[in-house]
Amino acid sequence: MLGLLLRVLPFWVREPLLIVLGAVLGARITYLAVHDQDRVAAVIGAVFLVFTAIRVRVVVRALRARRNPVPAAPADGAPTDAVARAWAQAQLAAPAPAPAGAGLPPGPVTAGKEPNPWGQAVAAVAVFAAIAAALWLGPDVLPSDDDTSTARAASCSDTEDEELPAVYGKTPRPVTGAELCEALNRPDLARLLGTPTETATSASGTSNTAALTDGKVAQPEAEVRFATYTVNLSATYNELSTAQYVNLLKIAGTEGEKDLRTLTVLGRPALLSSDPTMKIEISLGGEGSSGPVQQGPLARTLSVALDSKDRGGSYDITVWSESGALPDDGVLLGIAEKILPTIPLRSVR
Repeated sequence: MLGLLLRVLPFWVREPLLIVLGAVLGARITYLAVHDQDRVAAVIGAVFLVFTAIRVRVVVRALRARRNPVPAAPADGAPTDAVARAWAQAQLAAPAPAPAGAGLPPGPVTAGKEPNPWGQAVAAVAVFAAIAAALWLGPDVLPSDDDTSTARAASCSDTEDEELPAVYGKTPRPVTGAELCEALNRPDLARLLGTPTETATSASGTSNTAALTDGKVAQPEAEVRFATYTVNLSATYNELSTAQYVNLLKIAGTEGEKDLRTLTVLGRPALLSSDPTMKIEISLGGEGSSGPVQQGPLARTLSVALDSKDRGGSYDITVWSESGALPDDGVLLGIAEKILPTIPLRSVR
């Protein structure tokens, strides 16, 4: 169908169309290739750009030929001026045009008006520039598969009626597990994880308190599960700053085991670390038996201070998979930059 349209379209519509589509697709593919470091995509983008350059050259040559027409040389090698004189005599000998109407003198001979190539080119570029803009901005503006309701099949509604511990009555009130779940369970979370075709299988949030604090430190958390990754988001409202936590790990000599990396996220001190998850087997009366606590797959955690002054407490985003594979640290940073600004401000002290 596309090939038929390109054959039917006039030259001054077809060529600008090919130039616009080739330039946009070539630039877009090249940009994605550089961003994702994909050599194959880079070659494809270069092919589109070279094709566009060839079409531009064809249009430029056509415009030059239109502005400076060159009469064709006669086949028998006769001089050009002789051909011109013969053409003029033929024009003088041509019959007069038919009368324009009864009793009216014949009107002047006018040649048929040719289509304006510039008008056609501008119209084609205007129409297809809109299509090209839609193709370019599609992932950011147009709805995609992971922006639909099917990409957010799991719901956090089960956590809304949870009874809150007394510590959540403080001012400012800590964020609840339900609020963290709503912030984490984004329609684009699968895309942020690098698995855009997956759908969340479960989403939950709990308003807990930190262990060994006698219920005096709020520690809500939320968790969203996919087929590949599981993402956990928690908030801890204690007096331990990120800098103090890093010093404790250095004193304990575990910074090498945890693969620590300090950085700044959204203007706040942050820390990347690795820890194994815990695996617990519990028998519910069947033939199997409960087993001891074992180490599960490795998890990667990004801890971000609650505020830029690092006065204590943090948000923790943890990602792991049953296979033990972990995404790049850039994935955690991208999730934090999208999620943390959506958490209610009252949770920041």
